Amino acid sequence: MIGGAILLILVLGTIFSGVVAPYDPAEQIPNASLQPPSRQYLFGTDVYGRDMFSRVLYGGRISLSIGLVSVAIAASVGVILGLLSGYYGGWVDSLIMRFMDMILALPGLLLALVIVAMLGPSINNVMIAVGTSTIPVFTRIVRGSVLSARSMTYVEAARVVGCPDQLILRRHILPNVVAPIIVLATLNIAIAILIGASLSYLGVGVQPPTPEWGSMLSQGRDYLLGQWWITTFPGIAIFVAVLSINLAGDGLREALDPRMTV
Repeated sequence: MIGGAILLILVLGTIFSGVVAPYDPAEQIPNASLQPPSRQYLFGTDVYGRDMFSRVLYGGRISLSIGLVSVAIAASVGVILGLLSGYYGGWVDSLIMRFMDMILALPGLLLALVIVAMLGPSINNVMIAVGTSTIPVFTRIVRGSVLSARSMTYVEAARVVGCPDQLILRRHILPNVVAPIIVLATLNIAIAILIGASLSYLGVGVQPPTPEWGSMLSQGRDYLLGQWWITTFPGIAIFVAVLSINLAGDGLREALDPRMTV
């Protein structure tokens, strides 16, 4: 509940950033360059005189969107592949799982970096890259759940009465693997935010002047010793977002996983 409350505040703050933010995030005020946090500039200003509080709020739109869209891509593809792999088995299972093993052979950040380098730096390509790097996680979880569900009596009964495979997968098996998918998706949003911020920090993700937490960290690294606020507040935003999502995900896991109930 604590994680969900913090996450709700973050989401509302980013959604209504146009109302909450006191300045335009791209507005440059040369006379206010590198101002420390004050009543006028809550999080200070960067080297171009842009208000950091406004940029952190608007940057949350990009970072949270990367997390949500990337996980949606990974879950959509991973669930389909996991259902097919676990239900049909045989060569279908071997083909899909060996392909997933190939993807898992590369670290998620490295794979996302390669994909963005091939497609080019942009917000959409970052979402595709981050989503692709997390597809194997969903595929493996769904496959394991399907392997245990396909041997249940109600699935055998559906086969006996002549239900087609598509109907069995959609009506009888998929509803029983929704709970772990929800938990996994929640936890992977935090991972996707971190990978997206890392790509932007390395300069291959969201490009300036678009505000994004990772790119803001990168822009402030040359001023870390003297103007600490340029990197501190985007870093705190990433930390709070990831922590709140992980807390909410752990709570969902305890609530939805019957094996964790006492």
